[in-house]
Amino acid sequence: MKTERIIKRIFLIGYMGAGKTTIGKELARRMELSFVDLDAHIEARYHKTISRLFAEKGENEFREIERRILHEVAMFENVLISTGGGAPCFYDNMSFMNHAGQTVYLKVSPGELSKRLELVKHTRPVLNGRCGEELLSFVSDSLEKRNLYYMQAAVVFDVEQMTTSKDVQKLTRTLETILS
Repeated sequence: MKTERIIKRIFLIGYMGAGKTTIGKELARRMELSFVDLDAHIEARYHKTISRLFAEKGENEFREIERRILHEVAMFENVLISTGGGAPCFYDNMSFMNHAGQTVYLKVSPGELSKRLELVKHTRPVLNGRCGEELLSFVSDSLEKRNLYYMQAAVVFDVEQMTTSKDVQKLTRTLETILS
């Protein structure tokens, strides 16, 4: 009797600061999957930061690169892929991910995202110079536009409460149960 091998592909999507990398690394470890951060994969391939690629090539060409690399890593077996925040919102990327594997939207409120991003905004060029109400307004507006895509995920998972490593462990265990 031949046993069929099940291939697992999980795509984590969500806004910057939602915890895609934090949750993704831990969830991949727990589920014995390879972890791929799409942005890091692009940076390694092109030997440039995402912000530099964006600046040199413009958004349209960057999004084409992102789509191409997404299709490439989606062929990997037994993998958890953490996408960039904008990846689901361009081309047919969301539909493609839904067909290629399980999609999970890590959902966080604009207020909580603003708090998280305030701490790391110096590493995110699009947030440069924004703080307080201006940052909150930017995040709220962007999230409202992106939710059209994010909400197409097979699983919408609330990660609002993710302050401590215990929170991360609890969220990851719960998500693992949902995806198993």
